Amino acid sequence: MNPIALLDYAGVAVFAATGALAASRKQLDIIGFLFLASVTGIGGGTLRDVILNLPVFWVANSGYVLICAVVAVLVFFSAHRVESRWKWLLWLDAIGLAAFSVMGAAKGLAITGSPVVSVVTGVLTATFGGILRDLLAGEPSVLLRPEIYVTAALAGAGLYTLGDLAGLPPLASDLAGFAAAFLVRGGALKFGWSFPS
Repeated sequence: MNPIALLDYAGVAVFAATGALAASRKQLDIIGFLFLASVTGIGGGTLRDVILNLPVFWVANSGYVLICAVVAVLVFFSAHRVESRWKWLLWLDAIGLAAFSVMGAAKGLAITGSPVVSVVTGVLTATFGGILRDLLAGEPSVLLRPEIYVTAALAGAGLYTLGDLAGLPPLASDLAGFAAAFLVRGGALKFGWSFPS
């Protein structure tokens, strides 16, 4: 398995874990855990593929759904342990956010050639699952909180797209976009960066 595919699976697993933890906070049953974990883990990529008129990635490879299910069951039986490591999970989530902002942007640019579509698909891939999670769990949405989340995805997708348009080697564009998203989100986690309300 190549590193990009591994990062993709890991990102889905981390996002699914945040969905399962939301289910735990709402004291849902195992079905609620499975549903919220899956929606969070694969929601952004699903929207991206629908927008780009592509076969939905988890339909073509059901391993993604299996990952969400395994994570949901693991968190269901160990939520008290996972919840105590919420800060670590936020940092893993930042890695997933950064990776998905670049992967989504790359897919959008490859399919359409449009920089605007590239940035939009990057942001949606990285954030839409979390938006759905918050909506379904009745929690304040990441869109409405002052913390920097969507902006980090925008920074990553935007810098990746600019790098590609400038003719940088693909790896350089990937790393630049990833670093931008991770540093912005990491700054929000570490230093409490937020927009004024």
